[in-house]
Amino acid sequence: MASPSEHLDQEVAVRGEVQDGSIDNNTMTFVLEGSSSTLTIRFTDAMVSNGLDDNRTVYAEGILLYEEGEYIFEANVIKTSCPSKYEEAAEDEE
Repeated sequence: MASPSEHLDQEVAVRGEVQDGSIDNNTMTFVLEGSSSTLTIRFTDAMVSNGLDDNRTVYAEGILLYEEGEYIFEANVIKTSCPSKYEEAAEDEE
C-alpha cells in the first residue's frame, strides 16, 4: 500500500490479519491489517476458504479499486491459514 494508485484496477494479491470485529456479513466486507496500513476487503463474489474470522491471517487475490474516496479490494479468492493443522503438528512433536 506504499503506492496503491499504481495498482488501481489491476489484479493483485494481499496478505494480512483480519481486524478484530471488522467482518460485516451485510456489506460482505472486512478490514485487513498489514504491517503499516489497513485495507477494506469486499468479498461479495469471492471463493472463501473455511475459517474466515477475526485475527486470522488471510491471503486474498482480486482487483484494487478506488470508490468514494477510499481504496477497496474486490476479492475473488480468500484463503485462510488453518491453525488446527499446526496445533496437531505441534502435539505430534511432543
